[in-house]
Amino acid sequence: MGVKVRFRKDAWWVVVHHQRRRKSKRVGDRETALRVAQTIREKLARGEFNLPAAGSGQTLSGYAGAWLQASQGSLKASSHAFYDRNLRAYILPLLGSRQVSSLRRQDARDLVAALREKNLRVATVRGIARTLSTILSQAVEDDLLPANPALRLGRYLRAGDEQKRVIDPLIRGEALHLLAVAREHFPRWHPLLMCALRTGMRQGELLALRWADVDFTGRFVGVNRSLVRGILTTPKNHRRRRVDMSGQLADTLATLQRRQRQEALEEGTERPKVVFASNERTMLDEANVRHAFYRVLEKGKMRRIRFHDLRHTFASLLIQQGESLAYVKDQMGHSSIQVTVDIYGHLVPGGNRAAVDRLDDDAQPNATPAQPDATDDDAVNDVSPLLGMVSRDGIEPSTRRLRVCCSAN
Repeated sequence: MGVKVRFRKDAWWVVVHHQRRRKSKRVGDRETALRVAQTIREKLARGEFNLPAAGSGQTLSGYAGAWLQASQGSLKASSHAFYDRNLRAYILPLLGSRQVSSLRRQDARDLVAALREKNLRVATVRGIARTLSTILSQAVEDDLLPANPALRLGRYLRAGDEQKRVIDPLIRGEALHLLAVAREHFPRWHPLLMCALRTGMRQGELLALRWADVDFTGRFVGVNRSLVRGILTTPKNHRRRRVDMSGQLADTLATLQRRQRQEALEEGTERPKVVFASNERTMLDEANVRHAFYRVLEKGKMRRIRFHDLRHTFASLLIQQGESLAYVKDQMGHSSIQVTVDIYGHLVPGGNRAAVDRLDDDAQPNATPAQPDATDDDAVNDVSPLLGMVSRDGIEPSTRRLRVCCSAN
């Protein structure tokens, strides 16, 4: 079923398509035609016309499966996996047996309510709702539905008392400790962790990195592809980029390259094309990398974080040492500077009292700030430089732990 507005023969018409039949009605001016068409769509969505729907026997499970298969070539591997995961885990268990033509707005609202009861993150529920809406938009084009019942569910997807997800990057001392533990106990994984902390590349981008992408002369790494569930695809947002390579990282990768060449000569095989290769000279498995990363954290007696938090560590350390958000945006490969500001803007060193002092008038140019009375706290302040010299296990103590409250990117 489809309801459209057309202009022909010097007049506006409302055209209704149903089961390969078309009925048109001449309706005054454009505004009137649009209003009539919208009224018809709303009545169809509420089922007031009680019309038999085309393809009424097709279930959502069968239709969604066919849609996924047909769209595989036109979607990024990550997008296809995103839709497939949402369908299998959340949508089809609740609505899979329903006929596509029978779905109504209430069904979409009930799905959102059921997902919220599972205490899923709001962002996760939004993604699931977007998956359903995308599929049902195609069903509207195929005349299986008069309108998309899952369209514009924003009012039901607002965050309530849910807290934003806390991303916990490592501080500088923790990052150095992580690399030290990997170098001593897990030397195979040390170059990968070093590259993650020095470039901010995503896990899939690291696993797909090839030696042809590494430029030792220009000291940069080209991010040209990503590995998603074993499938090579373009980086996120199709954004290829160049990431600067530090001197220490360049030395680490050069050592890794020489070792791979030596092993290939000894075994009579070809040197692997990827930088971080498995024992079989192929790309590493994503799950195995995560498990190895957790072993390094456990060995170093560190809190358990995600591998992706190494990316946030890279960005937060750059910002704290005074690098611009524009530079961080380019290194991270964000789609816009707004993404960088939303995630890391609060880390920019901006505690400059002189800035607010300049807002004061000049009535008392010689005035000096009032000094607090001496207290017992002064004794602590006097020894604070000594506290900064104290370290444990060679790690510089931190004064605070950074908490980045935002969505992962």
